[in-house]
Amino acid sequence: MRRTVASVVVAAGALAVQAASAAEPVRRIEIYVQPYYVASQKPGEPPRVAVGRSYEGLLDSMKKEDIIAARDRIEADPRTVTPMTMMVLAIRLYDMGMRDDSAFWFYVAKARYTTLEDVIDIRASNLMGPAEAVKSFAILAGPVINGYAFCDRAKQYATNVKAIEWAEKNPYSALFMSQLTGKAGDRAANLKKSISEQKTFAERENARLNDPKFAAEYAAARRKSEADEKFCWK
Repeated sequence: MRRTVASVVVAAGALAVQAASAAEPVRRIEIYVQPYYVASQKPGEPPRVAVGRSYEGLLDSMKKEDIIAARDRIEADPRTVTPMTMMVLAIRLYDMGMRDDSAFWFYVAKARYTTLEDVIDIRASNLMGPAEAVKSFAILAGPVINGYAFCDRAKQYATNVKAIEWAEKNPYSALFMSQLTGKAGDRAANLKKSISEQKTFAERENARLNDPKFAAEYAAARRKSEADEKFCWK
């Protein structure tokens, strides 16, 4: 999943043209990932959210203060919060214009799921459904969120690293559940290795983006896709 979800960070940033058909500001993320999230079908209509009762009454709200309250509740006690919930939070933050927060929680969701896949045997633990959902969120929401995040490559890298560090400081409680089948080796050691590998991956991707040849190709791709017009609006 690291190579699937993490690679979306760079690829979606460069190919954000796929997120919209015209060079107009993209202000909402209109996707659905069943059963967790279905974007509103009509203007002013709330989305359908199914990520747990603790957050559904907030994350499906059309009020900015409710989305902020959901974010604060998740941050206050993140131990059992699923990556799917964090993905929905990222989408709703983007919809409310809080795009820096959106990028951070998108990367947190990605980092948290990657630790899960590196520590737990997903198939043996019957977690293929959540795995596919996280992948779908990354593929569908990633082009929009990354389209914005990569308006400033240095800030994007800093946000990604901050998210990985957050995942390190706030490990997912599922990693140590006895009812889930762990991968070979010590779980704590595998978690530490996962975080280290994620940081290394982020550094390598950042170095690639700072390579003059690739940077020029990247900038040309964004110009061609009119990504700045779509995602870098103030």
